[in-house]
Amino acid sequence: MNPFTYAVPADVDAAVVDIAEGRAKFVAGGTNLLDLMKENLMHPMRLVDISRLALDGIEESDEGGLRLGALARNADTAYHPLVRERYPLLSSAILAGASPQIRNMATNGGNLLQRTRCYYFYDAGAPCNKREPGSGCPAIGGLNRIHAILGASEHCIATHPSDMCVALAALDATVQVQSTRGVRPIPFADFHRLPEDRPEDDTTLAADELITHIDLPDAARFAAHSAYLKLRDRASYAFALVSVAAALDLADDGTVREVRVALGGVAHKPWRLPQAESLLVGAPANAETFAQLADALLRDARGQGDNAFKIPLARRAIVRALEVAAAGTVTNEGESAHDSSEGTRA
Repeated sequence: MNPFTYAVPADVDAAVVDIAEGRAKFVAGGTNLLDLMKENLMHPMRLVDISRLALDGIEESDEGGLRLGALARNADTAYHPLVRERYPLLSSAILAGASPQIRNMATNGGNLLQRTRCYYFYDAGAPCNKREPGSGCPAIGGLNRIHAILGASEHCIATHPSDMCVALAALDATVQVQSTRGVRPIPFADFHRLPEDRPEDDTTLAADELITHIDLPDAARFAAHSAYLKLRDRASYAFALVSVAAALDLADDGTVREVRVALGGVAHKPWRLPQAESLLVGAPANAETFAQLADALLRDARGQGDNAFKIPLARRAIVRALEVAAAGTVTNEGESAHDSSEGTRA
């Protein structure tokens, strides 16, 4: 691990001044950044510890939604009464991720900024365009079972690892950030980016910007019909091969008024196509129409050899998640925020 200096700012204004000095990184829970530093994959010259800032609240917004503090812990967010009641999709997605110990440490803002879990990215001896732009992507033509089937480029086929972010994409969240230039909102759909020719840039967040809050719009219409389905190699503490965040607003006659579907484990960012969702409006909520949406979402999917199985797997997962959501939301009742059991998948 490289030498670094350490700062503990007193407030947000001081924090954004500290980070503007360059070669600095914010640290809060540290569940990803510190691992990357230990593996000699990231080399900040200065760590700005924001864990003491007053950004850990979860409260109702003036617009009828919910504001999640960037420093609220994942576990506290998942088990918050307002999250469980109004946004059960988000609660289920968080509880499907990592382990209870990590969820007790990881922050909401840090969850958004996780780096890819590509084998080659984590191997300092291998070339990787995310670590060293222009060095190549050995996952293309190499070991790529866990890699992207959507939105990939010739420079990178890695996937974003977060479960929480898949639900936030489906819920149309907004990320609030601050720097010395002021504050700005970033629609969640624009926060993460596809690799294109700059795979080293995972997000549209500037290096000197601090995530302060995540705003959720009112989603009461989806609370009764949502599901998070995560398909992985083992039942806990594993990243998704494919995950689906599904939410439905159903009319009394069983037809679809509105649908949201976001996919994880398949692209460099949570994958959502609102234009495809519009195909279901007014249609019956059944397997046939859900399959049509799945086909539209996966129209541009391309396998890389070892990961080609993800395409039919994702299609079945989309249909299944929507069927579960149509039958009624499944919650994680009976668990506590600090227990040792892994959250259920839907």
